Amino acid sequence: MNSMYSLDSKPNYYYSYCLLDGDPRLSSFGLMKNSRDGKSYSTNLAYTPPEFLRTGRVIPESVIYSYGTVLLDLLSGKHIPPSHALDVIRGKNLLLLMDSSLEGQYANEDATQLVELASKCLQYEAKDRPDVKFLLSAVAPLQKQTEVASHVLMGLSKAPVVLPTMLSSLGKACARMDLTAVHDILLKTGYKDEEVQDMLNTKKFGDIAFRDKDFKNAIEYYSKLVSMMSVPSGTVFVRRALSYLMIEQAELALRDAMQAQVCLPEWPTAFYMQALALNKLGMETDAQDMLNDGASFEAKKQNSWRI
Repeated sequence: MNSMYSLDSKPNYYYSYCLLDGDPRLSSFGLMKNSRDGKSYSTNLAYTPPEFLRTGRVIPESVIYSYGTVLLDLLSGKHIPPSHALDVIRGKNLLLLMDSSLEGQYANEDATQLVELASKCLQYEAKDRPDVKFLLSAVAPLQKQTEVASHVLMGLSKAPVVLPTMLSSLGKACARMDLTAVHDILLKTGYKDEEVQDMLNTKKFGDIAFRDKDFKNAIEYYSKLVSMMSVPSGTVFVRRALSYLMIEQAELALRDAMQAQVCLPEWPTAFYMQALALNKLGMETDAQDMLNDGASFEAKKQNSWRI
């Protein structure tokens, strides 16, 4: 295959559901901030993971479903409801899905493998979908050409990275990937949510473990706390996210940082934690976007205090 499915230097499997120019579709982190309530959603139910419709929550397997819809869009050149695409695939008419403008640019065997991969990602039951490692192992052998950044393929010039001009001590610590400094700042910051007061014992043990840098126990207690709370706590998700980072589980850290943004859509800390996790996952461009967003919300807050 050629590089039509390559995105910059790293594949980005993380997508949120939002409304773009009146056309519901999948998009990357850069557009998640436009969902003002911080929730992931789509007004076109045909493209939404089934479990999201049932529970209103995005789980890791939902990301795989999203990747399948994006892969299907790239291969077909149009938006095809997953259910319809699966019917075509079951009928063994795989090549009917392919974008006619790509004719002659790929081997039929490669196209078939990618269509079948999209089919696996779009399974109704979350447990039947592959994980990210499987996706990487399946896609990597199909890359026949040297990887080319998407902006080069599109003939666009890449804008230089502009560092945010306003960063708090937390923002600066995240920018330089100083996890120890972030830990110290979060300890001093305390909790933003009052609803956790009913679960003081679990919260207390989690906080003690977090303070003592016993991050595995902190994760255990904070996980119990999350299951006990009727209203999610952004602070708990942020603390558990850093704990995951400390034990090299960046994907879980990213999930929690995103949940913190759902709880508090304009909380800079949630964006900074996403930046840390994205950096750990090798997604530097998305990480820089998150730093910029966090700095923008900090500036907005500071300006509101001056008024």
